[in-house]
Amino acid sequence: MLVIAVAVVAIGFLGLDLILSRNHPDKAGSPLLWSGIWIGCALAFAVALLAWRGQETAVQFVTGYLIEFSLSVDNLFVFLLLFSQFAVPAHLQHRVLSWGVLGAVIMRIVMIAAGGALVEHFHWILWLFGAFLAVTGLKMLLVRDKGSVNVRPPLRWLSRYLPVSDTAHDGRFLVRIDGRRMVTPLFIALLSVEAADVMFAVDSIPAIFAVTTDPLVVATSNIFAILGLRSMYFVLAGFAERLRYLKHGLAVILLFIGARMLVADLYPVPVTVALGVTVGILSLAVIASLIRTRDKKPGSDRHCDSASFN
Repeated sequence: MLVIAVAVVAIGFLGLDLILSRNHPDKAGSPLLWSGIWIGCALAFAVALLAWRGQETAVQFVTGYLIEFSLSVDNLFVFLLLFSQFAVPAHLQHRVLSWGVLGAVIMRIVMIAAGGALVEHFHWILWLFGAFLAVTGLKMLLVRDKGSVNVRPPLRWLSRYLPVSDTAHDGRFLVRIDGRRMVTPLFIALLSVEAADVMFAVDSIPAIFAVTTDPLVVATSNIFAILGLRSMYFVLAGFAERLRYLKHGLAVILLFIGARMLVADLYPVPVTVALGVTVGILSLAVIASLIRTRDKKPGSDRHCDSASFN
């Protein structure tokens, strides 16, 4: 019940944010303020868990939150590419991301419930998750990924079944033209963001199960990590190309938590150690990235073409 209550409150805050900012695009300080609010809410929840459930549960939540939040930050770069390919104007990106986060919260809860049921009835699923995370981390380290996102094939497929208008129609998702209901390119962009989050969840949900199988911690760490996605996007969009080594850091983290899951029955690694390793790797990745790209001008590596619906 507490998980549902947290989800309802989160959706309520996101809905309020969407309504208040409907006619006011993000100003310079607003994304940073909202990012601080969401991070503050996560820290406050961790303190509440410390008082209610003890240190171990609180540390599990913080560790899971950091892992999920880090994976979410990496996903923001994909959103940046999607918006560039769809040529979504800056003042409409907030609307797409807000609705996308709302959908992501709901989808993550469903996927976490399914994953939790599997883990409860089939313990060996954890070994499968561990192997998957280790392979994913190894692939991220060895495979050179240019970060391109090819949205044209799904767009062509969607165009066969959904009538798509040619213009954005001032930020609306659905319009009626000549008596015919049509979706706008902005709606297709929203579907792409939701589909991307489903793919991201395939990595992130097994990752949290490597930290704990407590349903409360698994669900809330995901929810709080997703909450700050919209505002964090606008904070980091200008610095995306500078975080060059973030993906390498995430790859090492996935390798570590995958190995931790595989050896958990023989040599359980304390969650405090997992938290320290996660913070250390992320710090090194960010610091190394900023040092390596200290002379880089924002936007110098951004090469994205607008997607075509034809």
